[in-house]
Amino acid sequence: MKKLIVYQVDSFTKEKFRGNPAGVVVNADGLNEQEMQMIARELNNSETAFIFSPKDYSYDGEIRYFTPTKEVPICGHATIGAMYALAIEKNMDSCVMKIKTQVGILPFEIIKSGGDYQIVMTQGAFSLSNTLSPEVSDQIIKFLGLTQNDLDPRCPIQIASTGHSKVMIGIKSRQQLNQLTPDLSKLAQLSNEIQCNGYFVFTFDSDNSDILTYGRMFAPAIGISEDPVTGNANGPLGGYLVQNKIMDPQDGQLSFQASQGEAIHRMGTMSIHVQVRNELIACIQIKGSAIVAFKTEILC
Repeated sequence: MKKLIVYQVDSFTKEKFRGNPAGVVVNADGLNEQEMQMIARELNNSETAFIFSPKDYSYDGEIRYFTPTKEVPICGHATIGAMYALAIEKNMDSCVMKIKTQVGILPFEIIKSGGDYQIVMTQGAFSLSNTLSPEVSDQIIKFLGLTQNDLDPRCPIQIASTGHSKVMIGIKSRQQLNQLTPDLSKLAQLSNEIQCNGYFVFTFDSDNSDILTYGRMFAPAIGISEDPVTGNANGPLGGYLVQNKIMDPQDGQLSFQASQGEAIHRMGTMSIHVQVRNELIACIQIKGSAIVAFKTEILC
């Protein structure tokens, strides 16, 4: 009988029961896909991360990510949670680990300070689609419960990705953002047509000079009605803002803070850093804090 060490970590916050909860199995060696899927369904977080030992010396470990219904290639908050749990479990010092994911081997930095940790996740290569067709855009707007007048005219509706794509929808009002009641079944159906499972609605309507954007993310096609704080939405948002010339990087760098989860009382905040070289997105990183909600064991 194997004893699995399981953490539940709230990412992008230092307050329990805020931010985005992720399950983490820190010793997943030997688990098969069916077992991981059952554990993810049992923990019932938007994602659960499973940490494996490396198979060779080219990397330091492997992480696989499961929603309650399927495996996904990468996940921001579950990466923050996984590396935080691993650091706590092993009492690690500051370091950079090369972690194998389905979008490649990525460097994740563990920063130890004052007995606690912050995690920096370097995301996968950035990509941005053309503006979606008027027909598809109209459906997205309708299914989100928005109108054309609600949209921020600076922000084209496009699919952005650093490994797990999201539709970017910029709107004018934070009040409107927090009042959204999307048609989740229609959004799930549309996901199959556009080959993108997530819809990230964001606004620059902020009353906090430290926070550039507020957002909400819906991904019903993969069993996530609403994700509290989404690293793989806010990270690509940084690339989207630069590539569309909505934000102007200084000396090839754009850094800002983004918040999410206000409407569902799980507010969290992360830092986004975009590096630009020759007018192209060279690197996107997100940095966040975390806190352990609980630690337990599963015997299987």
